[in-house]
Amino acid sequence: MATQTPKYRAPALDKGLDILELLAGSSRPLSIAEISEGVGRSRGEIFRMLQVLEERDYIARGEGDVGYSVTPRLFRLGMEQPPVKSAIETAMPVMHHLADTCGQACHLVVPSGEQIVVVARVDPPGEVALVVRVGHRRPMSQSTSGHVLLAFQEEQTRERWLDLITRFEPALDRKKLMRLVNQLRTRGYACERSHVVDAVTDLSAPVLQHGSAVCALTIPYIEQQNASQSMDDVIAALLHATREISEALQFGSPRTT
Repeated sequence: MATQTPKYRAPALDKGLDILELLAGSSRPLSIAEISEGVGRSRGEIFRMLQVLEERDYIARGEGDVGYSVTPRLFRLGMEQPPVKSAIETAMPVMHHLADTCGQACHLVVPSGEQIVVVARVDPPGEVALVVRVGHRRPMSQSTSGHVLLAFQEEQTRERWLDLITRFEPALDRKKLMRLVNQLRTRGYACERSHVVDAVTDLSAPVLQHGSAVCALTIPYIEQQNASQSMDDVIAALLHATREISEALQFGSPRTT
């Protein structure tokens, strides 16, 4: 399909967004020369743009002036979106109760393009848990939380997300992923071996609003000796928590009982 020509152009804005997207996708700071090559523009074209982005705290230079990288400013702006902010504020008291009850860490995940991003977390009272930092990202297709978000969407939305994922992962087995997603939707939650850490089972369930998942609540479950609750107990508590958050988003403040 041919790419449509944009109706309006804003060259300076295009340059700034190109730079931010390039730096966001890099695992290390990039020099001016690398940025220039990456966005296909001359050093003179991007020099002032880099200065402005740095002054506005969207990018920063690394120690020893080794290059530029993005700051958390864009992430903070995203966290201020009313749907995300509302979901976090609503979920936090329920997440604290869940972590205290189960003795397991939990975190809240939202979609971000073809990825998922952790927007909130609660640590348990005990000494043993796997905690995932706020801001952590993973491809949606390679995370249990991402599978949950895909499963509980309207078909049109899910297909659009899958098209986006496939652009970044051309080798993705779309049919295999859809079989997994359909099974998960029928079950109502996900229970998968961690895609990152051995001996951890990711338990994840959707927080629903108008029938679609706005976020996923996930427990990186670690089996502990002398634990008072089994995995089945933790799954039941997780499902109770997501129902409570879903109802609160729909009708009002959650009951933390």
